[in-house]
Amino acid sequence: MTIEIKVPTLGESVSEATVARWLKKVGDVVKMDEALVELETDKVTLEVNAPAAGTLAEIVAPEGENVVVNALLGVLTEGAAGAVAAPAAAPVAAPAPVAAPAPAAAPGNLAASGPAARKLADEKGVDASTIAGSGKDGRVTKGDVLAAPAAPAAKPAAPAPAPKMVWAAGTAGERPRAAQEERVRMTRLRQRIAERLKEAQNSAAMLTTFNEVDMSAAMALRAEYKDFFEKRHKVRLGFMSFFLKAAVQALKEIPAVNAEIDGTDVVYKNYYDIGVAVGTPQGLVVPVVRDADKLDFAGVEGTIAALGKKGRDGKLSMDELTGGTFTISNGGVYGSLMSTPIINPPQSAILGMHKTMDRAVVINGKIEVRPMMYLALSYDHRIIDGKEAVTFLVRIKELIEDPRRLLLDV
Repeated sequence: MTIEIKVPTLGESVSEATVARWLKKVGDVVKMDEALVELETDKVTLEVNAPAAGTLAEIVAPEGENVVVNALLGVLTEGAAGAVAAPAAAPVAAPAPVAAPAPAAAPGNLAASGPAARKLADEKGVDASTIAGSGKDGRVTKGDVLAAPAAPAAKPAAPAPAPKMVWAAGTAGERPRAAQEERVRMTRLRQRIAERLKEAQNSAAMLTTFNEVDMSAAMALRAEYKDFFEKRHKVRLGFMSFFLKAAVQALKEIPAVNAEIDGTDVVYKNYYDIGVAVGTPQGLVVPVVRDADKLDFAGVEGTIAALGKKGRDGKLSMDELTGGTFTISNGGVYGSLMSTPIINPPQSAILGMHKTMDRAVVINGKIEVRPMMYLALSYDHRIIDGKEAVTFLVRIKELIEDPRRLLLDV
Protein backbone atom coordinates (compact mmCIF):
# COMPACT_ATOMS: atom_id res chain seq x y z
CA MET A 1 0.00 0.00 0.00
CA THR A 2 1.37 3.41 -0.94
CA ILE A 3 0.84 6.52 1.14
CA GLU A 4 1.22 10.05 -0.20
CA ILE A 5 3.33 12.50 1.80
CA LYS A 6 1.81 15.96 1.47
CA VAL A 7 2.56 19.48 2.63
CA PRO A 8 0.68 20.06 5.91
CA THR A 9 -1.13 23.23 6.94
CA LEU A 10 1.62 25.80 7.41
CA GLY A 11 -0.13 28.31 9.62
CA GLU A 12 -2.23 31.40 9.37
CA SER A 13 -1.49 33.52 6.28
CA VAL A 14 1.25 31.10 5.13
CA SER A 15 0.42 29.18 1.97
CA GLU A 16 3.81 28.31 0.50
CA ALA A 17 7.04 26.73 1.66
CA THR A 18 10.39 25.63 0.26
CA VAL A 19 11.68 22.07 0.50
CA ALA A 20 14.79 22.76 2.57
CA ARG A 21 16.22 19.27 3.11
CA TRP A 22 15.22 15.66 2.67
CA LEU A 23 16.28 13.73 5.78
CA LYS A 24 15.76 10.38 4.04
CA LYS A 25 16.58 9.15 0.57
CA VAL A 26 14.65 6.86 -1.75
CA GLY A 27 14.85 3.29 -0.48
CA ASP A 28 15.38 4.23 3.18
CA VAL A 29 13.28 2.39 5.77
CA VAL A 30 11.46 4.80 8.08
CA LYS A 31 9.53 4.45 11.31
CA MET A 32 6.13 5.95 11.96
CA ASP A 33 6.42 9.66 12.93
CA GLU A 34 10.09 9.75 11.92
CA ALA A 35 11.08 13.03 10.29
CA LEU A 36 11.27 12.74 6.49
CA VAL A 37 11.75 16.25 5.15
CA GLU A 38 12.21 19.81 6.38
CA LEU A 39 10.09 22.62 4.94
CA GLU A 40 11.07 26.25 5.32
CA THR A 41 8.40 28.95 5.42
CA ASP A 42 8.96 32.66 5.76
CA LYS A 43 8.62 32.29 9.52
CA VAL A 44 9.63 28.82 10.68
CA THR A 45 11.26 25.58 9.62
CA LEU A 46 9.04 22.56 10.19
CA GLU A 47 9.45 18.83 9.79
CA VAL A 48 7.06 16.52 7.94
CA ASN A 49 6.93 13.12 9.61
CA ALA A 50 6.16 9.69 8.19
CA PRO A 51 2.44 8.90 8.60
CA ALA A 52 3.29 5.18 8.83
CA ALA A 53 6.23 2.79 8.94
CA GLY A 54 7.55 1.75 5.57
CA THR A 55 10.01 2.66 2.86
CA LEU A 56 10.44 5.94 1.05
CA ALA A 57 9.57 4.97 -2.51
CA GLU A 58 9.70 8.29 -4.33
CA ILE A 59 10.67 11.92 -3.82
CA VAL A 60 8.36 14.11 -5.88
CA ALA A 61 9.43 17.57 -4.65
CA PRO A 62 13.24 17.91 -4.61
CA GLU A 63 15.21 20.21 -2.33
CA GLY A 64 14.85 23.87 -3.27
CA GLU A 65 11.40 23.48 -4.83
CA ASN A 66 8.56 25.74 -3.71
CA VAL A 67 5.44 23.86 -2.65
CA VAL A 68 1.95 24.85 -1.52
CA VAL A 69 -0.28 23.41 1.18
CA ASN A 70 -1.43 19.88 0.33
CA ALA A 71 1.10 19.50 -2.51
CA LEU A 72 2.66 16.06 -2.97
CA LEU A 73 6.15 15.75 -1.51
CA GLY A 74 6.79 12.06 -1.94
CA VAL A 75 5.41 8.54 -1.71
CA LEU A 76 5.85 6.04 1.10
CA THR A 77 5.32 2.31 0.67
CA GLU A 78 3.83 0.98 3.87
CA GLY A 79 5.37 -2.11 5.43
CA ALA A 80 8.81 -3.64 5.68
CA ALA A 81 11.78 -2.67 3.65
CA GLY A 82 11.30 -5.40 1.11
CA ALA A 83 7.84 -4.11 0.26
CA VAL A 84 9.26 -1.61 -2.17
CA ALA A 85 10.40 -2.61 -5.53
CA ALA A 86 13.95 -1.55 -5.53
CA PRO A 87 13.62 2.09 -6.32
CA ALA A 88 14.35 2.56 -9.90
CA ALA A 89 17.55 3.45 -8.44
CA ALA A 90 20.55 2.34 -9.97
CA PRO A 91 19.43 -0.74 -11.80
CA VAL A 92 22.66 -2.61 -12.15
CA ALA A 93 22.79 -2.55 -15.89
CA ALA A 94 24.63 -5.07 -17.94
CA PRO A 95 27.90 -3.71 -18.99
CA ALA A 96 26.78 -1.09 -21.39
CA PRO A 97 28.68 -0.89 -24.57
CA VAL A 98 31.36 1.58 -23.94
CA ALA A 99 30.60 4.54 -26.05
CA ALA A 100 33.22 5.21 -28.53
CA PRO A 101 35.22 8.09 -27.26
CA ALA A 102 33.70 11.22 -28.58
CA PRO A 103 35.72 12.59 -31.33
CA ALA A 104 37.97 15.23 -30.03
CA ALA A 105 35.90 18.34 -30.08
CA ALA A 106 36.82 20.80 -32.64
CA PRO A 107 38.72 23.76 -31.37
CA GLY A 108 36.27 25.99 -29.63
CA ASN A 109 34.85 29.07 -31.21
CA LEU A 110 36.46 31.42 -28.70
CA ALA A 111 35.88 34.49 -30.83
CA ALA A 112 32.12 33.90 -30.62
CA SER A 113 32.23 33.35 -26.86
CA GLY A 114 31.43 35.79 -24.10
CA PRO A 115 33.93 38.47 -23.10
CA ALA A 116 34.40 36.83 -19.68
CA ALA A 117 35.59 33.58 -21.32
CA ARG A 118 37.98 35.47 -23.58
CA LYS A 119 39.38 37.50 -20.72
CA LEU A 120 39.76 34.42 -18.51
CA ALA A 121 41.60 32.57 -21.32
CA ASP A 122 44.01 35.48 -21.67
CA GLU A 123 44.60 35.59 -17.91
CA LYS A 124 45.29 31.83 -17.72
CA GLY A 125 47.50 31.88 -20.77
CA VAL A 126 45.43 29.14 -22.37
CA ASP A 127 45.85 28.54 -26.10
CA ALA A 128 42.37 28.98 -27.56
CA SER A 129 43.01 26.37 -30.22
CA THR A 130 43.32 23.68 -27.53
CA ILE A 131 39.98 24.37 -25.84
CA ALA A 132 36.98 22.25 -26.84
CA GLY A 133 33.90 24.45 -26.65
CA SER A 134 30.84 22.92 -24.99
CA GLY A 135 28.53 25.82 -25.73
CA LYS A 136 26.22 26.33 -28.67
CA ASP A 137 28.01 26.33 -32.04
CA GLY A 138 31.20 25.30 -30.28
CA ARG A 139 31.38 28.43 -28.17
CA VAL A 140 33.84 28.30 -25.32
CA THR A 141 32.33 28.93 -21.91
CA LYS A 142 34.06 30.07 -18.74
CA GLY A 143 33.73 26.51 -17.46
CA ASP A 144 35.63 25.26 -20.50
CA VAL A 145 38.41 27.75 -19.86
CA LEU A 146 38.59 26.90 -16.14
CA ALA A 147 38.78 23.19 -16.95
CA ALA A 148 41.51 23.65 -19.53
CA PRO A 149 45.07 23.21 -18.24
CA ALA A 150 47.18 26.29 -18.50
CA ALA A 151 49.71 26.09 -21.28
CA PRO A 152 53.13 25.30 -19.81
CA ALA A 153 54.72 28.02 -21.79
CA ALA A 154 52.15 30.33 -23.12
CA LYS A 155 53.05 31.84 -26.41
CA PRO A 156 53.22 35.59 -26.21
CA ALA A 157 50.25 35.86 -28.48
CA ALA A 158 49.05 39.19 -29.64
CA PRO A 159 46.05 40.44 -27.67
CA ALA A 160 42.73 39.40 -29.13
CA PRO A 161 41.22 42.08 -31.29
CA ALA A 162 38.00 41.93 -29.29
CA PRO A 163 37.21 45.24 -27.60
CA LYS A 164 38.13 45.39 -23.94
CA MET A 165 35.10 45.18 -21.66
CA VAL A 166 34.61 47.93 -19.13
CA TRP A 167 32.29 46.99 -16.26
CA ALA A 168 29.89 49.69 -15.18
CA ALA A 169 27.30 49.48 -12.42
CA GLY A 170 24.03 48.21 -13.81
CA THR A 171 25.60 46.68 -16.94
CA ALA A 172 23.88 43.45 -17.88
CA GLY A 173 25.87 40.34 -18.69
CA GLU A 174 28.89 38.68 -17.21
CA ARG A 175 30.50 40.03 -14.05
CA PRO A 176 34.25 40.51 -14.41
CA ARG A 177 35.06 38.59 -11.20
CA ALA A 178 32.25 36.05 -11.44
CA ALA A 179 34.68 33.15 -11.15
CA GLN A 180 35.68 34.39 -7.68
CA GLU A 181 32.11 34.85 -6.45
CA GLU A 182 29.66 32.46 -4.87
CA ARG A 183 25.95 32.93 -5.50
CA VAL A 184 23.64 31.46 -2.86
CA ARG A 185 19.89 31.74 -2.96
CA MET A 186 18.38 33.53 0.03
CA THR A 187 16.40 31.27 2.31
CA ARG A 188 12.69 31.92 2.53
CA LEU A 189 13.16 33.11 6.12
CA ARG A 190 15.88 35.56 5.09
CA GLN A 191 13.70 36.85 2.25
CA ARG A 192 10.85 37.44 4.68
CA ILE A 193 13.13 39.18 7.17
CA ALA A 194 14.32 41.50 4.39
CA GLU A 195 10.75 42.22 3.30
CA ARG A 196 9.57 43.01 6.83
CA LEU A 197 12.51 45.26 7.61
CA LYS A 198 11.95 47.24 4.43
CA GLU A 199 8.22 47.32 5.08
CA ALA A 200 8.88 48.83 8.51
CA GLN A 201 11.07 51.55 7.04
CA ASN A 202 8.57 52.32 4.28
CA SER A 203 5.41 52.38 6.40
CA ALA A 204 6.44 53.84 9.77
CA ALA A 205 7.65 57.32 10.65
CA MET A 206 10.53 55.76 12.55
CA LEU A 207 12.61 57.67 15.05
CA THR A 208 15.10 56.50 17.70
CA THR A 209 15.81 58.02 21.08
CA PHE A 210 18.72 57.05 23.33
CA ASN A 211 19.60 56.95 27.01
CA GLU A 212 22.12 55.19 29.18
CA VAL A 213 21.64 53.10 32.26
CA ASP A 214 23.97 52.37 35.17
CA MET A 215 23.93 48.59 35.56
CA SER A 216 25.65 48.59 38.99
CA ALA A 217 22.58 47.77 41.09
CA ALA A 218 21.20 45.13 38.73
CA MET A 219 24.61 43.46 38.44
CA ALA A 220 25.07 43.46 42.22
CA LEU A 221 21.61 41.98 42.77
CA ARG A 222 22.22 39.27 40.18
CA ALA A 223 25.66 38.44 41.59
CA GLU A 224 24.22 38.07 45.08
CA TYR A 225 21.30 35.81 44.19
CA LYS A 226 22.13 34.06 40.90
CA ASP A 227 23.35 30.81 42.50
CA PHE A 228 20.41 30.57 44.89
CA PHE A 229 18.04 31.53 42.06
CA GLU A 230 19.36 28.80 39.76
CA LYS A 231 19.30 26.20 42.51
CA ARG A 232 15.72 27.02 43.39
CA HIS A 233 14.20 27.62 39.95
CA LYS A 234 16.46 25.39 37.79
CA VAL A 235 17.08 28.27 35.40
CA ARG A 236 19.80 30.92 35.19
CA LEU A 237 19.13 34.51 36.18
CA GLY A 238 20.04 36.86 33.33
CA PHE A 239 19.48 40.54 32.68
CA MET A 240 16.76 40.05 30.06
CA SER A 241 14.21 39.36 32.81
CA PHE A 242 15.06 42.70 34.45
CA PHE A 243 14.50 44.58 31.21
CA LEU A 244 11.39 42.64 30.26
CA LYS A 245 9.76 43.28 33.64
CA ALA A 246 10.80 46.94 33.46
CA ALA A 247 9.36 47.22 29.95
CA VAL A 248 6.01 45.78 31.06
CA GLN A 249 5.78 48.31 33.87
CA ALA A 250 6.69 51.17 31.52
CA LEU A 251 4.19 49.95 28.91
CA LYS A 252 1.42 50.08 31.49
CA GLU A 253 2.29 53.71 32.20
CA ILE A 254 2.76 54.72 28.53
CA PRO A 255 0.07 52.67 26.67
CA ALA A 256 0.81 54.23 23.27
CA VAL A 257 4.08 52.28 23.13
CA ASN A 258 2.04 49.06 23.40
CA ALA A 259 -0.42 50.07 20.68
CA GLU A 260 -0.58 49.76 16.90
CA ILE A 261 -2.14 51.61 13.98
CA ASP A 262 -4.89 49.81 12.07
CA GLY A 263 -6.06 51.97 9.18
CA THR A 264 -7.33 55.15 10.80
CA ASP A 265 -7.67 53.54 14.25
CA VAL A 266 -5.22 53.17 17.11
CA VAL A 267 -5.52 49.78 18.80
CA TYR A 268 -4.40 49.85 22.44
CA LYS A 269 -3.34 46.45 23.75
CA ASN A 270 -4.31 45.74 27.33
CA TYR A 271 -2.11 42.67 27.42
CA TYR A 272 1.66 42.32 27.27
CA ASP A 273 3.03 39.76 24.81
CA ILE A 274 6.69 40.69 24.57
CA GLY A 275 8.81 39.56 21.63
CA VAL A 276 12.43 38.71 22.44
CA ALA A 277 14.77 38.69 19.43
CA VAL A 278 16.81 35.48 19.17
CA GLY A 279 19.67 34.84 16.76
CA THR A 280 19.52 31.46 15.00
CA PRO A 281 21.58 29.84 12.23
CA GLN A 282 18.75 30.72 9.84
CA GLY A 283 18.48 34.37 10.89
CA LEU A 284 16.89 36.55 13.53
CA VAL A 285 13.54 35.37 14.85
CA VAL A 286 11.32 36.95 17.49
CA PRO A 287 9.45 34.43 19.66
CA VAL A 288 6.85 35.89 21.99
CA VAL A 289 6.66 35.69 25.79
CA ARG A 290 2.88 35.57 26.34
CA ASP A 291 1.26 37.49 29.22
CA ALA A 292 4.64 38.64 30.46
CA ASP A 293 2.97 40.79 33.11
CA LYS A 294 1.76 37.61 34.84
CA LEU A 295 5.19 35.98 35.02
CA ASP A 296 7.74 36.33 37.81
CA PHE A 297 11.46 36.51 37.13
CA ALA A 298 11.81 32.72 37.07
CA GLY A 299 8.85 32.40 34.69
CA VAL A 300 10.37 34.96 32.33
CA GLU A 301 13.82 33.37 32.35
CA GLY A 302 12.41 29.86 31.89
CA THR A 303 10.21 30.93 28.99
CA ILE A 304 13.02 32.82 27.24
CA ALA A 305 15.41 29.88 27.66
CA ALA A 306 12.88 27.44 26.22
CA LEU A 307 12.01 29.70 23.27
CA GLY A 308 15.69 30.38 22.57
CA LYS A 309 16.49 26.66 22.42
CA LYS A 310 13.53 25.96 20.13
CA GLY A 311 14.63 28.83 17.90
CA ARG A 312 18.19 27.51 17.57
CA ASP A 313 16.82 24.02 16.87
CA GLY A 314 14.34 25.33 14.29
CA LYS A 315 11.40 24.02 16.33
CA LEU A 316 9.43 27.23 16.93
CA SER A 317 5.76 27.05 16.00
CA MET A 318 3.88 29.74 14.11
CA ASP A 319 1.92 30.66 17.24
CA GLU A 320 5.14 31.28 19.14
CA LEU A 321 6.30 33.80 16.54
CA THR A 322 3.18 35.90 16.04
CA GLY A 323 1.08 38.38 17.96
CA GLY A 324 3.69 40.29 19.97
CA THR A 325 2.85 43.79 21.19
CA PHE A 326 6.39 45.07 21.87
CA THR A 327 9.91 43.74 21.17
CA ILE A 328 13.23 43.73 23.03
CA SER A 329 16.47 43.07 21.13
CA ASN A 330 19.81 42.56 22.84
CA GLY A 331 22.64 43.37 20.44
CA GLY A 332 24.98 43.51 23.41
CA VAL A 333 25.46 39.75 23.36
CA TYR A 334 27.27 40.23 20.04
CA GLY A 335 29.28 43.21 21.29
CA SER A 336 27.14 46.03 19.91
CA LEU A 337 27.72 49.29 21.75
CA MET A 338 24.93 51.30 20.11
CA SER A 339 22.39 50.74 17.35
CA THR A 340 19.03 51.89 16.01
CA PRO A 341 16.80 48.78 16.02
CA ILE A 342 14.04 48.50 13.41
CA ILE A 343 10.42 48.15 14.48
CA ASN A 344 8.76 44.75 14.08
CA PRO A 345 5.44 45.57 12.27
CA PRO A 346 2.66 46.01 13.19
CA GLN A 347 4.20 46.91 16.55
CA SER A 348 4.99 50.55 17.20
CA ALA A 349 8.23 50.32 19.18
CA ILE A 350 11.28 48.21 19.96
CA LEU A 351 13.80 48.47 22.80
CA GLY A 352 17.45 47.87 21.99
CA MET A 353 19.85 46.71 24.70
CA HIS A 354 23.60 46.91 24.19
CA LYS A 355 26.94 45.89 25.63
CA THR A 356 27.69 46.85 29.24
CA MET A 357 31.05 48.63 29.47
CA ASP A 358 32.92 50.37 32.25
CA ARG A 359 32.89 54.11 31.61
CA ALA A 360 33.81 57.21 33.54
CA VAL A 361 30.66 59.00 34.69
CA VAL A 362 30.00 61.87 37.06
CA ILE A 363 28.18 60.77 40.24
CA ASN A 364 27.38 63.47 42.81
CA GLY A 365 30.07 65.71 41.39
CA LYS A 366 32.74 63.01 41.35
CA ILE A 367 34.10 60.97 38.45
CA GLU A 368 33.51 57.26 38.98
CA VAL A 369 33.85 54.16 36.85
CA ARG A 370 30.49 52.48 36.41
CA PRO A 371 29.21 49.62 34.19
CA MET A 372 27.08 51.51 31.69
CA MET A 373 24.76 50.37 28.93
CA TYR A 374 23.29 52.45 26.12
CA LEU A 375 19.59 51.92 25.51
CA ALA A 376 17.75 52.74 22.28
CA LEU A 377 14.02 53.00 21.68
CA SER A 378 12.95 53.05 18.05
CA TYR A 379 9.31 54.06 17.67
CA ASP A 380 6.65 55.03 15.16
CA HIS A 381 6.27 58.78 15.49
CA ARG A 382 2.79 58.60 13.94
CA ILE A 383 1.43 57.14 17.16
CA ILE A 384 4.08 57.83 19.83
CA ASP A 385 5.09 61.39 20.62
CA GLY A 386 8.65 62.32 21.50
CA LYS A 387 7.64 63.07 25.08
CA GLU A 388 6.10 59.61 25.47
CA ALA A 389 9.14 57.91 23.97
CA VAL A 390 11.58 59.75 26.23
CA THR A 391 9.40 59.19 29.30
CA PHE A 392 9.19 55.49 28.51
CA LEU A 393 12.96 55.15 28.19
CA VAL A 394 13.61 57.17 31.36
CA ARG A 395 11.21 54.88 33.21
CA ILE A 396 13.18 51.83 32.03
CA LYS A 397 16.36 53.51 33.24
CA GLU A 398 14.87 54.22 36.69
CA LEU A 399 13.67 50.66 37.15
CA ILE A 400 16.97 49.07 36.12
CA GLU A 401 19.10 51.43 38.19
CA ASP A 402 16.98 50.61 41.26
CA PRO A 403 15.54 47.09 40.76
CA ARG A 404 13.69 47.34 44.09
CA ARG A 405 11.15 49.44 42.19
CA LEU A 406 10.27 46.36 40.15
CA LEU A 407 9.30 44.51 43.30
CA LEU A 408 7.39 47.40 44.86
CA ASP A 409 5.81 48.61 41.59
CA VAL A 410 6.92 52.22 42.24
